[in-house]
Amino acid sequence: LVADTFSLTPAELARLSWHDPSKFRLDLGALSEEQRAVMAANRAALEVYAGPHAMADPTLGERLAGVGHPTLVAWGASDRVVDADYGRAYAQAVPGAEFLLMEGTGHLPQAETPERLLPVVWDFAEAHVTA
Repeated sequence: LVADTFSLTPAELARLSWHDPSKFRLDLGALSEEQRAVMAANRAALEVYAGPHAMADPTLGERLAGVGHPTLVAWGASDRVVDADYGRAYAQAVPGAEFLLMEGTGHLPQAETPERLLPVVWDFAEAHVTA
């Protein structure tokens, strides 16, 4: 499952993105014009990035198969934007990749649970250091 994020309101997207959406409530009315402009620019950039395939790149599998570096795919168990089966598929597509399902986190573990994500990333990086 991949949610059509462009059709969702900010509140709907937050509900799908976070393990605990109550911790990340966004009051759009409290945002400055500058903050709203940044949000609009970010959304426009994502639309360009997503391209004509709505975030489903048909060539991704081929390109992932060519990755030759140690790879960790860390995925939030509570991600309802893109479910964990996609993360597992990404990891399976990269030769030798490791998949880690992170409980208690959603689509944005770097924002929601950085205290749990960063040690995992550092440990993975340290385990794969080459001299």
